[in-house]
Amino acid sequence: MLGASPIFPPRHPLGLAHPGGNGYTKAACHRSRPMLRITTAPVRLCDHVSRREFLRIGGLGAVGLSLVDLIRHRADAATTSAAPGTSAAPSSKARSCIVLVLMGGPPQHSTWDPKPNAPAEVRGEFAPIATRVPGLSVSELLPKTATLAEHLCLLRAVRTGDNAHSSSGYYMFTGVPHQPMNMENANPGAPNNWPHFASIVRHLQSGASTIPAAVRLPHHIWNTDGSVWPGQDAGFLGRAVDPWLFRCEPAAPEFRIPEFALPAELPFDRFEQRRSLLGELDRLAATAERRANTTGPYDKATAQAFDLLTSAKSRGAVDLSAEPDESRDRYGRSQFGQSVLLARRLVEAGVRLVQVNWFRGADEPSDAPCWDSHVGEAKRLKTVLLPPFDQAYSALLTDLVSRGLLDETLVVCMSEFGRSPKINAAGGRDHWGSVFSVSLAGGGIRGGFVHGASDALGGEPKDGLVRPPDLLATIFHSLGISPSTEMHDPLGRPFAIARGEPIREILG
Repeated sequence: MLGASPIFPPRHPLGLAHPGGNGYTKAACHRSRPMLRITTAPVRLCDHVSRREFLRIGGLGAVGLSLVDLIRHRADAATTSAAPGTSAAPSSKARSCIVLVLMGGPPQHSTWDPKPNAPAEVRGEFAPIATRVPGLSVSELLPKTATLAEHLCLLRAVRTGDNAHSSSGYYMFTGVPHQPMNMENANPGAPNNWPHFASIVRHLQSGASTIPAAVRLPHHIWNTDGSVWPGQDAGFLGRAVDPWLFRCEPAAPEFRIPEFALPAELPFDRFEQRRSLLGELDRLAATAERRANTTGPYDKATAQAFDLLTSAKSRGAVDLSAEPDESRDRYGRSQFGQSVLLARRLVEAGVRLVQVNWFRGADEPSDAPCWDSHVGEAKRLKTVLLPPFDQAYSALLTDLVSRGLLDETLVVCMSEFGRSPKINAAGGRDHWGSVFSVSLAGGGIRGGFVHGASDALGGEPKDGLVRPPDLLATIFHSLGISPSTEMHDPLGRPFAIARGEPIREILG
């Protein structure tokens, strides 16, 4: 069971999700965030204070730059190389991608694939409603989204064949089945260390930029026991290309992302002075670093941190207070709604891929957290889940259309699996990886279109089967990245970034 937690799990020392098998232990996750320090051999200043001691006492430690921790590469991060794909890169309409992850598994019957002619214990309480696309119906709990159906492409025969949150989620994020399948409370680590598709996008992102190529928010995904789903990080590609994780609560009255904020006790002029001082100190240390034959990842990480903190573009992207109240209200003042709004602002600022995980708060019921509706499904769908989703999703699509951005922004709404056809004795549905639905919009994908179908009970694929590798290949294709693009693991072995083929029927 996905489960609930009264608080967020312990933060990773670098502000990232605990990566399990990538060299960190659970004990490491409980350590306090390290201050910014130099790890090269001491260089004495004119007053005989070492550079290391100086920074620890009066230097950047006072800046509180958790952002530097977020950027800094691990010294032992695996190095990789990319080679041209075996086929030409596809023509692309999508400049960016927003992925909405409804973790826990929404029921296909009460969202994208209603079954009005099925028995009552299958169809549930909610009827389908017509959309603006003739013959296309969705659940009555999606009235706002129904008015935008001409932009939607529904995949109604997606299958993982895996009924465990952790392992099925790994398959959806990486396109590689977990070993073994149906394994709950699995943690990251070999052999299940294939990179998240956002990590591949980040790895292939060319050119220098202060804006990260891939971002996850407002937290990572974990199960009842605190175990972190595998497949959320860069795996064997190395920490250097992890999708950035912004832990935040966008609906909070005093919302801010810590990585983009200066501490209140540090005036901006002092910050600039310390930036200049750091430059001087780095020049003093250059000779020692060369003698030590170090790569000096500290310098690049700190420089990017300063650039991000002082860049009006990057700081503005995460400043929701700059958004008109009317706009914020349209998305809904829920944590999910404001997270989706933040995603729109980030892609407008140049982030290539943003993944929004359904917000998991402290008040989630332990027997049906998030979309894991094992009990009382109908009430939760009607009061807690679908209204804020419908509001935020429709606001996002409306904004992208009105701003002329939908053609160049692929929007993917997915989950790790769906729900069982038959409602159980507790009034809920259970895990179901045999068939479920995914919604796509924009980015060169055909709108007002349904690909595939489930059977009469919504329990098995009938036609148009889609597996995770095909979905990921379609995302890459839409972003102008050939799915056959070749990369190499730390041992130099080549692999294609996707094991599937783009879904040709849905490409515009």
